[in-house]
Amino acid sequence: MGCGSCSTGGGCTPNGCKSNGSCGTGGCQTMEVHDWLSNLDMPANYKPFQVTEIKFKGSRKEFFLNNDNIYLEIGELVAVEGPTGGFDVGHVSLTGELVRIQMKRRKTAMDQVTKKIYRKATEADVEKWNAAKGMEWETMHKARKLALDLRLQMKISDVDYQADKTKATFFYTADGRVDFRELIKKMAESFRIRIEMRQIGMRQEAGRLGGIGSCGRELCCSTWLTNFKTVSTAAARYQNLSLNTLKLAGQCGKLKCCLNYELDTYLDALKDIPDRIENLDTEAGYARHQKTDIFKKIMWFSYQGDENWIPVKAARVKEIMAMNKAGNKAPNLKEEAVQIATPVVVEKSFDYENVVGQDSLTRLDERSRGKNNQNKNNNQKNNRNSNQNRRERVPVGEKNAVPSNKQQQPQQGGQKNQQGEKQPNGPKSQQNGGQKPQQQAVPKPQHVNGPKPQGNKPKPPQGPKPIAKAEGDVAADGVKPEQSKNKSRNNRRKNNNRRNNNNGSENKPAAE
Repeated sequence: MGCGSCSTGGGCTPNGCKSNGSCGTGGCQTMEVHDWLSNLDMPANYKPFQVTEIKFKGSRKEFFLNNDNIYLEIGELVAVEGPTGGFDVGHVSLTGELVRIQMKRRKTAMDQVTKKIYRKATEADVEKWNAAKGMEWETMHKARKLALDLRLQMKISDVDYQADKTKATFFYTADGRVDFRELIKKMAESFRIRIEMRQIGMRQEAGRLGGIGSCGRELCCSTWLTNFKTVSTAAARYQNLSLNTLKLAGQCGKLKCCLNYELDTYLDALKDIPDRIENLDTEAGYARHQKTDIFKKIMWFSYQGDENWIPVKAARVKEIMAMNKAGNKAPNLKEEAVQIATPVVVEKSFDYENVVGQDSLTRLDERSRGKNNQNKNNNQKNNRNSNQNRRERVPVGEKNAVPSNKQQQPQQGGQKNQQGEKQPNGPKSQQNGGQKPQQQAVPKPQHVNGPKPQGNKPKPPQGPKPIAKAEGDVAADGVKPEQSKNKSRNNRRKNNNRRNNNNGSENKPAAE
């Protein structure tokens, strides 16, 4: 509520709260009642109503007699008579004729109001009151510790000190009756005050402590709601709400009080909708009820094996049910389906240039989701590269292995035949029987195996230097060193014989 309505005007009370909503001038306090008679002119011979409503901590409100006719305004601090002697300090919540209406509403007779208002609170009264309120937090924690030591099944939720520090009221919640006589003795010895224990319910506890509801606003029980009505699960069924206790329960652990706010409206709308809906017998088969739109008065049905829902008006459903009772079948519901207009999506038009997406409530979630996807792709790419490098990597044992002689090819460099003619590099169709030699990288020879060639014989192919090993050792390809020497010598002899035969056939003189 705005600050303009915090004061009724006139008097010594300043207009406006100037306290960020925590003032006591009437407009910003909890459980406040709007004085709609404040701006009306009263008759000249009007005598103000002597009873005044005073508000204390929490939702406690009591009626007091203003026998001295002290001019009071809503929100002022006054010193009143305590319930067991002494004095207490509270805020004026209502004055005038509205107090008479409140007394009738609460069924309070004039004879029941006996306590009176002493005076407007002085500075000394306010200092004592603030000092007493400052002791409540520490006292509550000490009382909780004493209750735990005695192993009492109770929860002390709040403490209310009287302004003169002569009495303290402890509010607690429990599932059943609790024997706290020993607890009162220990608390009286520790705090040196008169103690009163008062058991309250879960809803009253939430109203005293306060909080923010699931709707985002302050709890109704701590702001304006004073009468707590019973709430049943039938209220949720009438409104087609899911029977989920986590969603239907408030901070007090009970069903939310707001379930009763719109219940009467739903009950009026449900009068035109049949209560017990059975399967409708039609020419296309039995139609099963799926859901109901109460305010549009449209009901959805579906056939067995068909996933599409058919909307039908509630009045037509009543007619079909009457036909089925008479033993007649209704036509196919698809012929009587209601045409529901598709919602039109209106594009947003901004008066400013949306550069960073500050109008989106999920912009931070989308940004984090994009970063996660990017990191996931980078991890997959790195794993793929590491796997490829692992495949291409040569094992350590193959580096020292002796290459097989079957893969060694003779050098294709320039060689001379028996007549001293140099053979060109590269294959020819006449050489090697028309076969194209394989060109492979040959390791650089370190030692020539076998005897040196004599005369004009071609040089034998040079292989890598064999690795000296002890007897019984086996090379990397599974062949012993002696066997590998014999094989290489035989291969060289075969290659030399083949070359000599080819050279002899080419250099043979032609017959005269």
